[in-house]
Amino acid sequence: MKFIDKASLYIKAGDGGSGHVSFRKEKFVPRGGPDGGNGGKGGDVIFIAEPHLNTLFEFNFNKKFIADNGKRGAKARKTGKNGSDLIVKVPIGTEIINAESGELLFDIVNQEENVVVARGGIGGKGNSEFKTATRQAPRFSQPGIPGEEFFVELQLKLLANVGIVGFPNAGKSTLISTISAAKPKIADYPFTTLVPNLGVVKYGEYDSFVVADIPGLIEGACEGKGLGIQFLKHIERTNILLYLLDASSENIKEDYKTLKKELKKFNPDMLEKKEIIALSKMDIVDEEKKAELMKLKINKMKPILISAVINLGIEELITKLYNAVQIETNE
Repeated sequence: MKFIDKASLYIKAGDGGSGHVSFRKEKFVPRGGPDGGNGGKGGDVIFIAEPHLNTLFEFNFNKKFIADNGKRGAKARKTGKNGSDLIVKVPIGTEIINAESGELLFDIVNQEENVVVARGGIGGKGNSEFKTATRQAPRFSQPGIPGEEFFVELQLKLLANVGIVGFPNAGKSTLISTISAAKPKIADYPFTTLVPNLGVVKYGEYDSFVVADIPGLIEGACEGKGLGIQFLKHIERTNILLYLLDASSENIKEDYKTLKKELKKFNPDMLEKKEIIALSKMDIVDEEKKAELMKLKINKMKPILISAVINLGIEELITKLYNAVQIETNE
């Protein structure tokens, strides 16, 4: 299924049913009073988080969501049937935004969370509700109130504990395929990863955490270069950023600074996240460079030296990520 993280929808809650006008007609009650019932309530439009969804792809085909109207009231003061609610299933991490005002209406981040996005109209009153001491036979009723209707924008921001940040070909896809069951496309050319990938990393017998891999960033990403900038929102929610740097690069520290600069341009709050640095592709560097890298410090941190190909440093990295997730989520 194609990964889609934006959608525009029209939603319309049901209108309330109209009230009814009628009078009692019984053999021994020649002047029966008004007995028109009230209209039923219109159905709501309810969005529910569906844990098995991870894309807004389905909304490419269905862009209108209209709930049922309430039914008209009936004689003998019978209230009309309420309109059925309309359930719309979306992935966890979906933001619902009013398309006209830009206001964030809801941010669905919990499993099976449900929110009423558009409320159905109240049913109108039947003529029996308008009887008074001075108005014994009202011949009018009230129409139902229209349900809410408007356009919304859906934006999906994937939920993960750790976001992997790096240049194209830094080995992000290889790493996530090694430490989790995720199977992203892997090849030796830039921009192999075209969409975000999520992987669940097991730790010990019962624990786990979620890692997100996004397309690689390049310098000038915030000016529209490359692909990664459009997917940075998918790591905005993460607790930790893993900076994955290519150990064979001629200037690793400069690579790190470039990544930080692009993150800052996108959202300065990204720089406040806990960070871990790892140097990938240690299997292809020579012994002299290995010795240099073992002494290297970046932003006062000693990077973890790894190779997903030969499983070097992978357990150390998983342990460090898991411990960082525990600290950040329990604070």
